[in-house]
Amino acid sequence: MSDDQPIAVDADAHRYIAPVVGPDDDRVFTDSGIEIKRVYDADDVAPGLEERLGEPGSYPFTRGIHEGMYRDRLWTMRQYAGYATPEDTNRRYRYLIEHGSTGLSMAFDLPTQLGRDSDDPLCEGEVGRTGVPIDTIEDMRICFEGIPLDQVSTSMTINAPAAILLLLYELVAEEQGVPPEKLRGTVQNDVLKEYVARGNYIYPPEATMRLTTDIFEYCRDRIPKWNTISISGYHIREKGCSAVQEVAFTLCNAIAYTEAALARGLKIDEFAGRLAFFFNCHNNVFQEVAKFRAARRMWAKIMRERFGAKEKRSQMIRFHTQTGGVTLQAQQPEVNIIRVALQGFAAVCGGTQSLHTNGFDEALALPTERSARIALRTQQVIAHESGAADTVDPFAGSYFVEALTDEIEERAWELIEEVERQGGSVNALEFIQKEIEESAASYHERYRTGQDIVVGVNKYVTDTADDVEILRVDPESEKRQVERLKRFKQNRDQAAVDAKLEALREACRGDGNLLYPIRDALAANASIGEVCGAMRDVFGEYRGGAFF
Repeated sequence: MSDDQPIAVDADAHRYIAPVVGPDDDRVFTDSGIEIKRVYDADDVAPGLEERLGEPGSYPFTRGIHEGMYRDRLWTMRQYAGYATPEDTNRRYRYLIEHGSTGLSMAFDLPTQLGRDSDDPLCEGEVGRTGVPIDTIEDMRICFEGIPLDQVSTSMTINAPAAILLLLYELVAEEQGVPPEKLRGTVQNDVLKEYVARGNYIYPPEATMRLTTDIFEYCRDRIPKWNTISISGYHIREKGCSAVQEVAFTLCNAIAYTEAALARGLKIDEFAGRLAFFFNCHNNVFQEVAKFRAARRMWAKIMRERFGAKEKRSQMIRFHTQTGGVTLQAQQPEVNIIRVALQGFAAVCGGTQSLHTNGFDEALALPTERSARIALRTQQVIAHESGAADTVDPFAGSYFVEALTDEIEERAWELIEEVERQGGSVNALEFIQKEIEESAASYHERYRTGQDIVVGVNKYVTDTADDVEILRVDPESEKRQVERLKRFKQNRDQAAVDAKLEALREACRGDGNLLYPIRDALAANASIGEVCGAMRDVFGEYRGGAFF
């Protein structure tokens, strides 16, 4: 087959991804395969709309989880940041707060995400490249120097070592005199999507799920305002899935975590109100708005009808949104400012609780201060100048958006039912991976053939590359981080560290909550790599392949 010949895909062959029909076909599809009509009218909206909508702040929360939404309080403007060293990251946090950011979001480097110290030979060349390296309590202390932890909300994009980073944050807050009950924030703590989409896992699934539910229990007892998990559709969408698949697989994972917590003996209304979600937002404003509205309605139904949640907060889907990283283009990067603005607008119109807007240069490097400021200003313009925050659920009643909301919900339910037939997310791993791969392949073909237009990539292309200043991480920063870790280890009571690590290994062999012995080890100045290493000694490492 010629490289220029499109792969023919029947429009009706797959309910969850767009078909590849070539640029000459006059039909229009969303990435979920929903064909868009030229005109929508009242006949396109199924009967019973008022019941499906409800009122803002009331079940089924289609119109938003708060009665007044942004009229009462704007969303949290949370810019993802972290790089090079804790000192550099602290300066970036202060810069963002100075320019109006209302929440912090920690980006960790790859060694930290994989539970390894900066001096690990496997980590050479990766320290501080994609986020901040956190090896010890000293690093966490430096990150938040001069930032009162009772006055900020902090989100941590961390998964396998989530318990460790949460506890380091709690210990630093304790040093500041901030009691745990005043801490607000989120740990991502969603490792199921790592098995499916990213691969940043450490332990086998059984150990992972144990740690996840340990966090649920620990925060219930000690840090009641903390969101114990951020169930992520974002990374699944970045892998290549469609909007319908994003909703379905995210909710499937949420069901799995809920069932694990219930099996642990927790009661639904003890933990459900602290489950948070993390969604992606792409360029099709109308599909994304509809996606968020459908997800709220579906989760409310799952919690009320399947799990019997009584508390209103337990039935709400509270979510953070990040604009689509995969939509950013290296060609004509300043055009990304427009893409991010559209995506941010869609997230707000869809009722997000917090938002990160990407820097326009992130297809090339970590964002510069300038691009981070523009991204934050984009949120502020949406908040104060666009009108999107002036009324609740501004797209409600649109024939198009209501029909699209219903269609996304219907198709997502179908996909959830298929995952459930296969035994839930863990057992349906291969099916989910195949679905995502098919969607990603469809994306590629649609762009390659010109069926879908990407400005600056396959249309309106320029002959010269735009000259954009990018952030370059100091190559000496890794050396400085390794040297700091070396000094830290030299100046501690090694015998005390060894004793606490052995106590942690023994706890891993039992069935008690692991966060307490982990906390003891960190307080004794054990490093992240040492704590994760102790748990590796007992649990082993997940190497891919079949789960059980």
